[in-house]
Amino acid sequence: MANHKSAIKRIRSNAAKRLRNRYQAKTTRTAIKNLRKTSDKAAASEMLPKVFSMLDKLAKRNVIHRNKAANQKSKLAKFVGKL
Repeated sequence: MANHKSAIKRIRSNAAKRLRNRYQAKTTRTAIKNLRKTSDKAAASEMLPKVFSMLDKLAKRNVIHRNKAANQKSKLAKFVGKL
């Protein structure tokens, strides 16, 4: 167990950040799955900017690596283009 007040606070704040990061990452993964399930081009085109925004936010906050976000965005754009 931590001995310093600042270390105890850091443990608390890390736990809160971890929960928030997990929630946002899971929400984004679900949005990606829903986009991939879609067979309607109009609906997919409407969902694409929202999913791109979610991926950009995760990359900006270092929840996922920026290259991973770029790869996923590229694959999703290709998928929607082929519909």
